[in-house]
Parts: sequence; C-alpha cells; structure tokens
Amino acid sequence: MTQGPNPETVGALAAEHLGPILYALEACALQMDEAGRQEEAAYFRALARRLAEAGGQPREGSET
Repeated sequence: MTQGPNPETVGALAAEHLGPILYALEACALQMDEAGRQEEAAYFRALARRLAEAGGQPREGSET
C-alpha cells in the first residue's frame, strides 16, 4: 500500500524554501497573464497567497 506525503516533512521543506516557491508561483502567474490565461494566473496567485499566509502562522501547540 502506498502512503501519501508526510505533511510534517512537506511543511518543513516548504517553510524552508517559501520565498523561492512564492517567487516561482508569481512567475507562473505572470506567464499565464501574458498568455491570456487569467483563470490559471488567479489560481497560482491564490495558491501563493495561501502559502504565504500559512507560512506566517505558528504551529498548533507551539508556545510562541
């Protein structure tokens, strides 16, 4: 049986590289805009926004 991704590992990796991930998502969105694919551009920007917001949130159970 195949297991899905480990959320803690994926989260840690995404947090470590959040800046470049957000930059890449915006680059994709700009390319989609230039190609006239506004719906896809909006998707990438919404995804980047959610990641950015999540990156600024303390983990549940943390005492900071």
